[in-house]
Amino acid sequence: MRILVVEDSPELAGFVKRSLRKEGHVVETVLDGNEGYHRLRHEHYDAAVMDIMLPGIDGLSIVARLRQENCATPILFLSAKREVEDRVRGLRAGGDDYLVKPFAVAELQARVQSLLRRSAGASEPLTLRVGDLDMDLLKHSVHRAGRRIDLKPREFALLEYLLRNAGRVVSRTMIMENVWDYNFDPRTNVVDSNVCRLRNSINDGFDAKLIRTIRGVGYVLEEIP
Repeated sequence: MRILVVEDSPELAGFVKRSLRKEGHVVETVLDGNEGYHRLRHEHYDAAVMDIMLPGIDGLSIVARLRQENCATPILFLSAKREVEDRVRGLRAGGDDYLVKPFAVAELQARVQSLLRRSAGASEPLTLRVGDLDMDLLKHSVHRAGRRIDLKPREFALLEYLLRNAGRVVSRTMIMENVWDYNFDPRTNVVDSNVCRLRNSINDGFDAKLIRTIRGVGYVLEEIP
Protein backbone atom coordinates (compact mmCIF):
# COMPACT_ATOMS: atom_id res chain seq x y z
CA MET A 1 0.00 0.00 0.00
CA ARG A 2 1.17 3.54 -0.75
CA ILE A 3 1.07 5.92 2.25
CA LEU A 4 1.88 9.63 2.56
CA VAL A 5 3.24 11.02 5.84
CA VAL A 6 2.78 14.79 6.29
CA GLU A 7 4.84 15.81 9.33
CA ASP A 8 7.09 18.85 9.82
CA SER A 9 9.48 17.10 12.22
CA PRO A 10 12.06 15.21 10.11
CA GLU A 11 12.80 12.92 13.06
CA LEU A 12 9.17 11.95 13.62
CA ALA A 13 8.48 11.68 9.89
CA GLY A 14 11.43 9.32 9.57
CA PHE A 15 10.24 7.29 12.55
CA VAL A 16 6.75 6.90 11.10
CA LYS A 17 8.16 6.02 7.69
CA ARG A 18 10.43 3.30 9.09
CA SER A 19 7.62 1.90 11.23
CA LEU A 20 5.21 1.59 8.30
CA ARG A 21 7.81 0.29 5.87
CA LYS A 22 8.42 -2.61 8.27
CA GLU A 23 4.84 -3.61 7.49
CA GLY A 24 5.67 -3.70 3.77
CA HIS A 25 4.10 -0.37 2.79
CA VAL A 26 5.58 2.13 0.36
CA VAL A 27 5.87 5.34 2.36
CA GLU A 28 6.61 8.91 1.23
CA THR A 29 7.13 11.91 3.50
CA VAL A 30 6.64 15.67 3.09
CA LEU A 31 7.42 18.34 5.68
CA ASP A 32 4.83 21.07 5.02
CA GLY A 33 1.12 21.42 4.52
CA ASN A 34 1.21 22.93 1.04
CA GLU A 35 3.14 20.00 -0.41
CA GLY A 36 0.99 17.52 1.50
CA TYR A 37 -2.20 19.01 0.09
CA HIS A 38 -0.78 19.06 -3.46
CA ARG A 39 0.29 15.39 -3.27
CA LEU A 40 -3.03 14.17 -1.90
CA ARG A 41 -4.99 16.29 -4.36
CA HIS A 42 -3.16 15.10 -7.47
CA GLU A 43 -1.73 11.65 -6.66
CA HIS A 44 -3.19 8.37 -5.44
CA TYR A 45 -2.43 7.18 -1.91
CA ASP A 46 -4.09 4.36 -0.01
CA ALA A 47 -3.84 6.33 3.25
CA ALA A 48 -2.16 9.36 4.84
CA VAL A 49 -0.72 10.08 8.28
CA MET A 50 -0.89 13.81 8.99
CA ASP A 51 0.21 16.16 11.74
CA ILE A 52 -2.27 18.90 12.60
CA MET A 53 0.20 21.73 13.24
CA LEU A 54 2.01 22.20 9.93
CA PRO A 55 3.77 25.09 8.19
CA GLY A 56 1.81 26.41 5.23
CA ILE A 57 -1.64 24.84 5.51
CA ASP A 58 -2.54 23.16 8.81
CA GLY A 59 -3.73 19.56 8.79
CA LEU A 60 -7.36 20.34 9.63
CA SER A 61 -7.63 22.75 6.70
CA ILE A 62 -5.97 20.28 4.33
CA VAL A 63 -8.45 17.54 5.16
CA ALA A 64 -11.45 19.88 5.04
CA ARG A 65 -10.42 21.03 1.54
CA LEU A 66 -9.83 17.47 0.35
CA ARG A 67 -13.23 16.30 1.56
CA GLN A 68 -14.91 19.23 -0.19
CA GLU A 69 -13.13 18.11 -3.36
CA ASN A 70 -14.40 14.54 -2.88
CA CYS A 71 -10.98 13.10 -2.06
CA ALA A 72 -11.73 10.04 0.09
CA THR A 73 -8.16 9.04 1.02
CA PRO A 74 -8.26 7.69 4.63
CA ILE A 75 -6.35 10.06 6.94
CA LEU A 76 -4.95 9.46 10.41
CA PHE A 77 -4.26 12.65 12.37
CA LEU A 78 -1.22 12.90 14.66
CA SER A 79 -1.33 15.50 17.40
CA ALA A 80 0.10 16.32 20.82
CA LYS A 81 -3.35 17.64 21.79
CA ARG A 82 -5.14 15.00 23.80
CA GLU A 83 -8.38 16.69 24.85
CA VAL A 84 -11.66 15.17 23.66
CA GLU A 85 -12.67 18.37 21.86
CA ASP A 86 -9.42 18.30 19.88
CA ARG A 87 -10.15 14.79 18.69
CA VAL A 88 -13.73 15.71 17.83
CA ARG A 89 -12.47 18.72 15.85
CA GLY A 90 -10.17 16.48 13.84
CA LEU A 91 -12.87 13.96 13.07
CA ARG A 92 -15.38 16.64 12.12
CA ALA A 93 -12.86 18.16 9.72
CA GLY A 94 -12.94 14.87 7.84
CA GLY A 95 -10.20 12.83 9.49
CA ASP A 96 -10.79 9.09 9.87
CA ASP A 97 -8.80 8.53 13.07
CA TYR A 98 -6.77 10.45 15.63
CA LEU A 99 -3.57 9.34 17.40
CA VAL A 100 -2.07 11.29 20.28
CA LYS A 101 1.70 11.82 20.52
CA PRO A 102 3.72 10.12 21.88
CA PHE A 103 2.51 6.76 20.62
CA ALA A 104 3.74 3.19 20.39
CA VAL A 105 4.85 1.74 17.07
CA ALA A 106 2.38 -1.12 17.41
CA GLU A 107 -0.54 1.28 17.86
CA LEU A 108 0.48 3.36 14.83
CA GLN A 109 0.73 0.24 12.69
CA ALA A 110 -2.61 -1.08 13.96
CA ARG A 111 -4.41 2.24 13.35
CA VAL A 112 -3.07 2.49 9.79
CA GLN A 113 -3.97 -1.13 9.08
CA SER A 114 -7.48 -0.46 10.36
CA LEU A 115 -7.83 2.50 7.99
CA LEU A 116 -6.66 0.36 5.08
CA ARG A 117 -9.13 -2.39 5.98
CA ARG A 118 -12.02 0.04 6.13
CA SER A 119 -10.97 1.55 2.84
CA ALA A 120 -10.61 -1.91 1.32
CA GLY A 121 -14.12 -2.79 2.39
CA ALA A 122 -15.42 0.06 0.27
CA SER A 123 -13.41 -0.18 -2.91
CA GLU A 124 -10.15 -2.09 -2.51
CA PRO A 125 -10.06 -5.83 -3.30
CA LEU A 126 -9.37 -7.94 -0.23
CA THR A 127 -7.42 -10.53 -2.20
CA LEU A 128 -5.19 -10.53 -5.26
CA ARG A 129 -4.98 -13.66 -7.38
CA VAL A 130 -3.15 -15.03 -10.39
CA GLY A 131 -3.69 -18.70 -11.19
CA ASP A 132 -3.36 -20.70 -7.97
CA LEU A 133 -1.46 -17.89 -6.19
CA ASP A 134 -3.54 -15.91 -3.67
CA MET A 135 -2.62 -12.88 -1.55
CA ASP A 136 -4.89 -11.86 1.33
CA LEU A 137 -4.28 -8.16 1.98
CA LEU A 138 -6.07 -8.11 5.31
CA LYS A 139 -4.43 -11.19 6.80
CA HIS A 140 -1.12 -10.29 5.11
CA SER A 141 -0.78 -13.87 3.90
CA VAL A 142 0.13 -15.65 0.66
CA HIS A 143 -0.91 -19.14 -0.45
CA ARG A 144 -0.28 -21.13 -3.58
CA ALA A 145 -2.56 -24.08 -4.27
CA GLY A 146 -3.57 -23.88 -0.61
CA ARG A 147 0.02 -24.01 0.68
CA ARG A 148 1.12 -21.08 2.81
CA ILE A 149 4.17 -19.14 1.62
CA ASP A 150 6.00 -17.05 4.21
CA LEU A 151 7.52 -13.85 2.86
CA LYS A 152 9.51 -11.02 4.40
CA PRO A 153 7.75 -7.61 4.41
CA ARG A 154 9.69 -6.30 1.40
CA GLU A 155 9.06 -9.51 -0.55
CA PHE A 156 5.35 -9.24 0.28
CA ALA A 157 5.31 -5.64 -0.99
CA LEU A 158 7.14 -6.71 -4.16
CA LEU A 159 4.69 -9.53 -4.82
CA GLU A 160 1.73 -7.18 -4.17
CA TYR A 161 3.09 -4.76 -6.78
CA LEU A 162 3.56 -7.56 -9.31
CA LEU A 163 0.06 -8.92 -8.64
CA ARG A 164 -1.48 -5.48 -9.06
CA ASN A 165 0.29 -5.29 -12.43
CA ALA A 166 -0.31 -8.93 -13.43
CA GLY A 167 0.24 -9.57 -17.11
CA ARG A 168 2.10 -6.27 -17.50
CA VAL A 169 5.87 -5.99 -17.81
CA VAL A 170 7.29 -3.75 -15.06
CA SER A 171 10.80 -2.36 -15.25
CA ARG A 172 13.40 -2.38 -12.49
CA THR A 173 12.98 1.39 -12.20
CA MET A 174 9.21 1.03 -11.71
CA ILE A 175 9.74 -1.60 -9.03
CA MET A 176 12.38 0.46 -7.25
CA GLU A 177 10.22 3.59 -7.18
CA ASN A 178 7.04 1.81 -6.09
CA VAL A 179 8.40 -0.79 -3.68
CA TRP A 180 11.65 0.59 -2.32
CA ASP A 181 10.69 4.26 -2.55
CA TYR A 182 14.06 5.72 -3.42
CA ASN A 183 15.70 6.73 -6.66
CA PHE A 184 16.89 3.92 -8.87
CA ASP A 185 20.64 3.33 -8.98
CA PRO A 186 21.50 1.25 -12.06
CA ARG A 187 24.59 -0.08 -10.25
CA THR A 188 22.58 -1.92 -7.58
CA ASN A 189 21.16 -5.41 -7.94
CA VAL A 190 18.66 -5.11 -5.07
CA VAL A 191 15.66 -5.58 -7.39
CA ASP A 192 17.13 -8.61 -9.15
CA SER A 193 18.16 -10.33 -5.92
CA ASN A 194 14.77 -9.79 -4.29
CA VAL A 195 12.87 -10.94 -7.39
CA CYS A 196 15.08 -14.04 -7.44
CA ARG A 197 14.25 -14.88 -3.81
CA LEU A 198 10.56 -14.19 -4.38
CA ARG A 199 10.50 -16.34 -7.50
CA ASN A 200 12.10 -19.23 -5.60
CA SER A 201 9.56 -18.88 -2.78
CA ILE A 202 6.44 -18.97 -4.95
CA ASN A 203 7.72 -21.42 -7.59
CA ASP A 204 9.36 -24.01 -5.36
CA GLY A 205 7.59 -27.34 -5.83
CA PHE A 206 5.37 -26.16 -8.68
CA ASP A 207 5.70 -26.88 -12.40
CA ALA A 208 4.17 -23.57 -13.53
CA LYS A 209 6.57 -20.65 -13.04
CA LEU A 210 4.65 -17.43 -12.45
CA ILE A 211 7.38 -14.76 -12.63
CA ARG A 212 9.25 -14.34 -15.90
CA THR A 213 12.25 -12.15 -16.68
CA ILE A 214 11.92 -10.12 -19.87
CA ARG A 215 15.56 -9.63 -20.73
CA GLY A 216 16.59 -6.00 -20.92
CA VAL A 217 13.12 -4.80 -19.87
CA GLY A 218 11.99 -6.11 -16.49
CA TYR A 219 9.64 -8.71 -15.03
CA VAL A 220 6.10 -9.94 -15.50
CA LEU A 221 3.88 -12.07 -13.26
CA GLU A 222 1.34 -14.08 -15.21
CA GLU A 223 -0.24 -17.51 -15.43
CA ILE A 224 1.41 -19.43 -18.25
CA PRO A 225 -0.87 -22.04 -19.85
